[in-house]
Amino acid sequence: MAELKPILDEKRKLVDGKATQYRTSRDEWNARTKEHTVTRNELNAEVRELIQNVRQQREIREQMNELVREKKAVRSQANTEVKEAKASLDAEKGEKPEPVQEQGFRGRREKKITVHSLRRDLDRLEREFEQGKHVGKNEKKVMEKMKGIAADIKRMKEAEEGNGELKDARGSLRAAMESQESAHVEVQKAAKAAQEAHELMLQWNKEVDRQREMAESAHRELRKSKKEADKAHHFYIVSLRCLHSIQDMLRAMRGASSKDGSGARVEVQDLMSKLMSGETLSTDELMQLQRFD
Repeated sequence: MAELKPILDEKRKLVDGKATQYRTSRDEWNARTKEHTVTRNELNAEVRELIQNVRQQREIREQMNELVREKKAVRSQANTEVKEAKASLDAEKGEKPEPVQEQGFRGRREKKITVHSLRRDLDRLEREFEQGKHVGKNEKKVMEKMKGIAADIKRMKEAEEGNGELKDARGSLRAAMESQESAHVEVQKAAKAAQEAHELMLQWNKEVDRQREMAESAHRELRKSKKEADKAHHFYIVSLRCLHSIQDMLRAMRGASSKDGSGARVEVQDLMSKLMSGETLSTDELMQLQRFD
């Protein structure tokens, strides 16, 4: 049995080294687990905050969409008022004393003569005159025509200014068009705000997905490190049990060598053989070895 003591000493040192290695590995994996836990928790907190931002932008978007609908209703009403004001103005213009040719050549309906249409014709002739398109006898003819158009414009303007109802109709149209433009601007502003909120919501959604993936990755690393830490801890405990068993056997051998009796030596050898073959010693067997101390 004395020749087995060096073998057990060597095994004890080997197992002691393995136990230290497993303990170090366990502590390292536990440290990584803590790091991954902190990272995961921080990322999850950021995800919750980002989700809140998404909800906030969605609420803003819905509010702006509702505002768009309201402003469109206002604009629609303004459009109706403009049409009514234009119809009223056209009616007033239709009562002016200037004759208006309703039917043209071959029965075709001609446009009404207005200050605006006369001014447009005058501007066209002035441009043509400046470009040199009317020369010679035609130049004098065009000059006379331009003077006539200018006189008609002056006469029609004086007639319109003297017509109070026509003047009121123009004022109503102007006010209606201003309201229409203002309503249209409000619709555009609300629509732009709704679109901005929608785009920002989509950006926050992408950030939520990105952060969530990072959090899930950190959680996977956490589970991996915890699994490795548990494995290393298990091997560490097994190494300690083996180490204690070897130490108990060495103490038993020292006790057995100081006593007479081959039965004790045989029993120690049997227990040692079981341990060396990879079997686990029971508590009773360990206590039995301890009795040899």
